[in-house]
Parts: sequence; structure tokens; C-alpha cells
Amino acid sequence: MDKGLKVLRKSPFQKLTVVASALALMSGCSSKMITGQEVKAEVLKTKSNEQNKTQKNGENSSKPNIVYIVLDDSGFSDIGSYGSEIKTPNLDWLAENGLRYNNSHVTPVCSPTRASLLTGRNPHDIGMSTVANFDMGPDYPNKRGRIYPEAGTIAEVLNEHGYNNYALGKWHLAPAHQVTPAGPYENWPLGKGFDRFYGFLEDSGDQYRPELIQDNSPVDVPKKENYHFSEDIVDRANQYVTDQVSVNPDKPFFLYLSFGAQHQPVQVPQKYIDMYKGVYDKGWDKIREDRFNKQKELGIIPKDTKLTGLNPGVKPWAQLSEEEKKVFVRFQETYAGFLTHTDEQIGRFIHQLSTLGQLDNTMIVFLSDNGTSSMGKNTGSINHTLPYNDVPEKLADVVKHIDDIGSDRAGAEFPTGWAQVSNTPFKFYKATTFEAGVHTPLIIYYPKKIKDKGGIRNQYLHVSDITPTVYDVLGIDLPKEINGVKQMPLQGKSFADTFDNPKASGRDVQYYENNGQRAIYEDGWKAVALHKSGDPYENDNWQLYHTAEDFSETQDLAAKYPKKLKELQALWEREARKYGVFPMTDIAGDGFLTIPSDSNRAKNSFTFYPGMSRLSEAASPFIINRSYSITIPINRNKASDDGVLLALGGYESGYALYIKSNKLIYEYNMGNAVYRIQSNSEVPTGPSTIRYDFTKTEANKGIGCLFINGQEVAEGTIEHTHQYKIAFEGLDIGKDTLYPVSSEYKDEGEFKFTGEIEKVIYQLN
Repeated sequence: MDKGLKVLRKSPFQKLTVVASALALMSGCSSKMITGQEVKAEVLKTKSNEQNKTQKNGENSSKPNIVYIVLDDSGFSDIGSYGSEIKTPNLDWLAENGLRYNNSHVTPVCSPTRASLLTGRNPHDIGMSTVANFDMGPDYPNKRGRIYPEAGTIAEVLNEHGYNNYALGKWHLAPAHQVTPAGPYENWPLGKGFDRFYGFLEDSGDQYRPELIQDNSPVDVPKKENYHFSEDIVDRANQYVTDQVSVNPDKPFFLYLSFGAQHQPVQVPQKYIDMYKGVYDKGWDKIREDRFNKQKELGIIPKDTKLTGLNPGVKPWAQLSEEEKKVFVRFQETYAGFLTHTDEQIGRFIHQLSTLGQLDNTMIVFLSDNGTSSMGKNTGSINHTLPYNDVPEKLADVVKHIDDIGSDRAGAEFPTGWAQVSNTPFKFYKATTFEAGVHTPLIIYYPKKIKDKGGIRNQYLHVSDITPTVYDVLGIDLPKEINGVKQMPLQGKSFADTFDNPKASGRDVQYYENNGQRAIYEDGWKAVALHKSGDPYENDNWQLYHTAEDFSETQDLAAKYPKKLKELQALWEREARKYGVFPMTDIAGDGFLTIPSDSNRAKNSFTFYPGMSRLSEAASPFIINRSYSITIPINRNKASDDGVLLALGGYESGYALYIKSNKLIYEYNMGNAVYRIQSNSEVPTGPSTIRYDFTKTEANKGIGCLFINGQEVAEGTIEHTHQYKIAFEGLDIGKDTLYPVSSEYKDEGEFKFTGEIEKVIYQLN
């Protein structure tokens, strides 16, 4: 090991690979792996040697650096220090040298959690009660998909206190219809106080070919062998902090490192999947039981906690077929490898802070934005557009693609049986207001203030409490105005006193609401309302749990304590009115269909020109479940002028209009079916006008017709179109970037049209 450390000191810019030694043995790797404990040793050994550099670089400054690290869709039990068999040595190192909170809560879905985290307020009150994809217009001020200016972000506040602010990774805090290369930008990271941004703006991104934004501009995926998004954002994070410490060492920084992991698509290099060969053959029942027992041993859950039963629809492992077991094991191996890979990137960032002499002067906050998702349903998913559209996947199709899971050929998500394992010991999933949806890990590392290294704290906390805690630690008062806008009070409560006082108080009351699902917590009691979409809210069935004694919500006490339930119901009503929960809606997938009248996407006519940057799917012409036409004047100088005229989406789903071998072709890729319409005559050379008409005949079904110079040249029925969302890749004019929509030109690269396109006109009826 000492030899390995000497190599690191000899080459200070060498990338540090952090993977557990046990996994290295399992994978048969010959190279030396470095565990979290060895990172700890390296940090301690180099600390004295770096003391002079540390002082020069401002570590003794009164202003510490602040880092938020956020995982996406990762459950309470997923990391090692919270009970998992998944190797996460670097997050475990943070836990061993900081504090773990075992009663910390977020919101049921990602955007509200992130809005609450960055502002210190409840999400409804600031315009982000659900995911940013859903902007329901001014009649629903709590569902605008944005953070109101009255709720300044931590970046905006720290700007006024001499900090540089960096955001990397997933944003998902701007209305999806505003994700265009021409803005509007006020809800993008740079419009919310950050000096630099590098990542993606929507709810999820491909790990191999993401739709990247740098600052306010779309950029191409780096042409790097074995590119991976998690590695890329940590490379950038390391660059940002290195530049700052090198050039302006006395200036502190705030860095928001928000991974796309563990959200679908679950994608990671094969070697990380191979590390877990054989680990999950025992099945989800045994793995869940093992995690539960380890959680008790670690003290991360109370000794009297009960393990909930299997969720509805989840079969006991023994009842699965051998075919099911084989493919389901592959899903979990991939998920575990994805998390180990993410942990490795976090380790590289921690190592860089140490190398720069900044680690001891940095407060690091780690959390997950909600519990693990059930989007993979009972079969698992290999095409993540399909579950977004409520289209079931056949087990046979999933099995056929077993070797693609984790690669760029599958948008993978594991089945619900493994999702429940991630949420151990709780029942249900993300998007619910049960503990599985809102109870996630929280680790605070800050050696200047935290002396109880490895301690566990039991206080009930909410994500809105984190930024007020940072302000408390920094001695910062919230400004009355930011950019001339009067600021609303903080609604979170600092828990900085828990750093040195295990018995300090936590939060007393917290409401929850997500698309009609409701809950309220008060002093160890929790009431949960079960809502069925479309039903009156007064018909909801309420359950009651004494979570102070029933950590995992196994005993519904509603019938036993009706008076207590009524008290909590009344409290939910008061809190809801106080924090802007009304008006409520119970939208789910249909939220994708809400197009506010004040958005650019509400138009019925669009004209795009060649050379336009890729336009996100969420901002593209809204053709779902309606008739429309696409008209394209072109010029073919020669008969060999082929290529894509327009394309939206990729191999998972989308549509494309292209010319190949002189034929005009339209393809609509549903994800589980491809509808292809080809002209019966050739496209002439010289100027011509291409048109595609779609006539809706019934819900999500219609007839497509191709025209050349006004003459119909082909017709075909498209039996099924997407109900909610067409694709996770945007619209290209004159080429098909990232992933190809059609397999007919998958070997042609971007298949750029070699003729001339005058413009592309969408007309929606």
C-alpha cells in the first residue's frame, strides 16, 4: 500500500481510482485498488506535509467551502454505512469522519427536494410542488416548475458573501418547456446565482450521450474513449476548485454536485457490473433481510424496528422462474456497479480537495433526493420511455436484452423487488409519502465543528433544514432583498447544534404532498392519506403510525386512536394552507400534457432553420395526440444527396424524416414497435417541398402521409403513438445527433443531409 501512495505523491495529477479491495478480487483485476480506508490513510499521512500549502490556500479562512452531493433515486439502505452490501468506501469514509442522520427526510420526488435543499423553504410555497416537467400555469402557483425569485437560492445568498458558486450534474429546476438553446435563462443555474454550470437540465440524462449544457449553452459530448457522465462532472468539479484555489485561494466556494445516478437509465461500464457476479444470486428476500440485520448492527435503525412485508405485486424470490431470476440478478448487479462507480467519482473529488489542502475547511453534505423508484415495474425495464408512457414491457423482450443492461443499448431500470430492497426497511417507493419515498440518508462532514466522528443522530429533519444550517454555521443572515426582490423567510430550521449535542431537538412538524398523496408528521406521529386519482380528497383513506415506536410504519393505528388521527388531519390542513399546497391536483403522467399558455411551446406554428442547436423534447412542437403537418423545402443537387431532414429521439423512441437511396422515409419509433412509411417514388433532384401529414383518427393513433411537391407518395397507419412523452432526446434539424432514431442509418453517424434545407415548418391542428 505504501508503494501505491508513493506513486500518488510522485504524480499528483494522476486520477485516483477508489474501489474496494474485495471487489477487485471478485472482478479478477490485476491492478491495485484503493479502498475508502486507504483514502483516509492517504489524507492523514499527507496532512502534515500539506500544512504550509494549506495555510497559503486559505484553509484557515473564517469562511469554509460548502459542498452538496446529491444522489438521484437512491434508497435509505443503498450505501454501506446505512446497511448495504454495495461497496461505497468513500461515502462510508465521510460517515466515519462525520455524522450520519437516520431520521432525515426529503420530498417524494426530485425537483421539490432540490428546490427545498437550495432555498431552505418548503417546495409548494416557492413554485415547485412536483417535478419541473409540469408547469400548470398561473392558476396553480405551486406547480410552475421553477423557484420563485422571492426564495433566493444558497448560491444567490453566498454570492453576497464572497463565494464562487458551481453547479454540476442534474438541474431539473427550470420548467421543461424553457429548456431551449435560446432560453429563457432566468431559471437555469446561472440565473439562480451560480457562476458556472455543467450538466443537463431535465429529469434524467443518458450516462454515455447526455444532452449537455455548459453555463447557458448546449455543448457536444466530449469525444473521449469510454466517456461517462459521472466521471465527466467530477472532472469538471475538480477543474473548477483547482482553478479557484490556484488563482484566488482566499475566496471560498459553494459546489453543488448532483449526480444523474441512480436514476434510470442505469448505465455503467461492464467491469463494475462484473464486480457483483454471484452477490445477488440469493435473491431480494435474503439481501433485504441481510441489509435489515446490518442496519440494526450499525445502529442506523432502532433495535425494535420491524421489516415490512413484500410490496403488492412483488413475488417472493423462490416463486420466480429461473429466467426471471437470471435477468433480475443482472439488473441488480448493474445498479450496484453503478453506485460503486458513483462512489468512486465522489472519492476522486474528496481526494482532490485533500490534494488542494481544502478538505478540512470544507463542509460536505450528502443526501439522496427521494427513495428508489418503482418505474421498472415487476419485469424491470430496458427502455425507459415505455414506463413513462405506462406501456408494459414483456419479460421476453427484457430477457432478450439481458446483455445490454448497463450499456448504451438499454435505458435500464431494475424491477420493483430490488427497489424495495433499496428502501429497506420501509414499504413502497419514490412518489409516495410513506417513509420509502421520503426517508433517505444524510451525512454531514465538517471536521472543524464535528468532533463526534462516526456518530449517529436521531433527530427528525427535513431537507429544508439543510441550507438554514449552513447559514447558521457561516453566521449569515438571510438578506431582506436579492436583486431587488424582497425575500420570504426561511422555513427550515438549523440543526447545527446536533453537531456537538446528540440530544438537541429536531423538527417538530412537517407536511408532505405529491400529486394528491399526503402525509403529516408531528412529534413522532405520522398520518398518511391514500388517494386514488380522480376521487374527491375527502374520500381518502387515512392511516396513522407512531413512528417514534414504529420506525418502518408497520402498524396502522387509525382505528385505535381516531382522535389523534383527526388532530393530525387538522394539522395537515393548517400546514397546507400556510405553505401554499392549495390548489391540489392529482396529476401523474398527464402532467406532461400541461402546456401553459404563456410558454413558447403553446404555439401552433414553428419554423426552424438548419444549424439550430438541438431542441429538447420537452420544448419541441407538442404533437402528442393531435393532427399536424411538417413541411420542409429542400434542394438536392445530385441523386446521392441523402440524410436526415429532422429527427427527435433515439433508438429507444422518437421519429425521423429522412431520405435514403432516393426514397423519402418517415419512421415513428414507439419503443416496442416501429412504424415505417416509405415513398413509392423517388425524391427528385433540384428544389422540392417535402411534407409529412399526420391525421389523428382516435386517441394516440392516426394515419401518416408523405408528400413530394404536393403529390401524395405514401400512406400508413400508426397504431400507437406516445401518450405522455415521446423521447428523452431532443429535435435535430438536418442530422440525428447522439443516438439514431432509425436502425436504417445507425451505421451512418449523424447521417447529415448532404443537400440543402431551407427551413422546417411545423403546423399543429
